[in-house]
Amino acid sequence: MLNGKQKRFLRALMNREKAILQIGKEGLSANLVKTVDNYLKVHEIMKITVLKTCSDPIKEVALDLSHATNSDIVEIIGRVIILYRPSKERLIKLP
Repeated sequence: MLNGKQKRFLRALMNREKAILQIGKEGLSANLVKTVDNYLKVHEIMKITVLKTCSDPIKEVALDLSHATNSDIVEIIGRVIILYRPSKERLIKLP
C-alpha cells in the first residue's frame, strides 16, 4: 500500500508520460489484463486511458484491473488511470 508522499512522487513521475494502453468498448478482457501484468513486471508503473466508448465506470475498471494485476492505484483523474506494482529489482526508488 502506498502512502501519500509515494503517490505524489509517482504522479509527478508520470505527469508528462503518455498513456501506454487504451481501454475501449470491450472493457476488461483476459488479454488486456495479461498485457498490463506483463508491462508492470518490466516497468513497474503504467498509465492507461479509458475511452468514452467503455461502458463500465472508470473507478470500477481501475479497481478490477488493480485487483487482477495485484497492483496499487496511484491516481484516477478524468479518464486516466495510473497503476504501480514494484518488481523484484525495484527500478523506481520510492521516498
